[in-house]
Amino acid sequence: MAESGSPLALLRNTEFAALAGTAFARAQAYSTILIALALYADAFGTTGVVEGLWVTGFAVVQAFIVLPLGRAVDTGNAKRWLLAGLAINVAVFVAFVFVSSPVHVLLVRVVQGLGASILWITGSTVVGEIATKGARGRWLGVYNQVGATSSFLGDLVGGYLLYAYGFTETYAFLAAITVAATVLVFVALRDNPGGQADEDERTGVETLVGLLDIPMVRALVAFRTAFSVGKMSIIIFLPIYARTQFGVGAFAIGAIHGGGKLAKALLQGYMGDLTDRVGKKHYFVLVGALLYGVGIAMVPLAPHAQRAFEAVTVAGVGFAYTVTPAVATLFSAYLVLGVADSIRLPASMALFVSEGERIDSPASAMSLRSISWKVGQVAGPLSVGLIKDVFGPTTAFLTAAAFIAASAGVFVVVRARTQMPDARAAPSD
Repeated sequence: MAESGSPLALLRNTEFAALAGTAFARAQAYSTILIALALYADAFGTTGVVEGLWVTGFAVVQAFIVLPLGRAVDTGNAKRWLLAGLAINVAVFVAFVFVSSPVHVLLVRVVQGLGASILWITGSTVVGEIATKGARGRWLGVYNQVGATSSFLGDLVGGYLLYAYGFTETYAFLAAITVAATVLVFVALRDNPGGQADEDERTGVETLVGLLDIPMVRALVAFRTAFSVGKMSIIIFLPIYARTQFGVGAFAIGAIHGGGKLAKALLQGYMGDLTDRVGKKHYFVLVGALLYGVGIAMVPLAPHAQRAFEAVTVAGVGFAYTVTPAVATLFSAYLVLGVADSIRLPASMALFVSEGERIDSPASAMSLRSISWKVGQVAGPLSVGLIKDVFGPTTAFLTAAAFIAASAGVFVVVRARTQMPDARAAPSD
């Protein structure tokens, strides 16, 4: 039976609030540092390949740890992993204060990838594990909603702090938020949440093989591998594109991201609720992917809008800001991306957790979900960055959109060619 009432009422649950705090800290850091990377790219005069390496460095360490980490969470104490991930993030902020070259940025991004991966896999798995029966979509949707709200604030607050104060003060602010989340987890979250699997029952490799033997998991893994190329490319290159092509400042870059993040902050909890009521979560995944491709394809329209329309000045209460057509176009594109993610993410996460429960390995399923992302996260930004250097940003963004469309096609084909188990045999979520 699904829960009734406002999805945000979940925040009254102290354990959920503690887990949401980890999502808040992680997303705040991720969004703010993406803006910082645009500033580093401008300051160091980097190429698209180097900028792609900043994403590859973030992802490559995750590719090696996510599967053993998932098995460790399934069989061990998830609370300790959450605390470790938060501590690593604090160390990352300290290290970022001292970067002075593109290589330094790359090295710190590697460590950031380690901390972010621990928080993402462990936090989302525990939320899925302790969720009320029949309300997993709601729990994961609201968990994502908190992260999206934080990401939205990271774009605005982080962008403003970088604009007004610089790197050191911004990283100090992120460290303070992360320390607060650490205290909340330590005090409010039960010891050893999750961890239902028997460590001796099967090895990590056997768990991976067992998961890939599940038809829906195979379809989702194939989808995410292709989808990640397009999404990770837009995440890294859109703020850099705004900065280097149109001279957009840090705060305005945050505002561009803000439209999409606000959509995710407002919609994900309700979309998760909708997936619980409607079922057929794979349709939500497919529709979200197709809409995401539309959003990416809108980005190359920015220079055309810049030539075709005049800038508009928004004024009020002693404040005035000139919105250029390019900024408005990029804002609109990111808004579409936010709506698309709101449709897709709660359904995708709920599917992975419920399918993983078939073999008592929900965290390992989330790890497989993560590692399928790493293929595109490692190769995508690097290859699209090379396309950007050789053929220009328009071709690069259209290539990313093509990968998104291809991912939707792969999902349909793989799912159609594999026989799904009887829905009556599926675990309740």
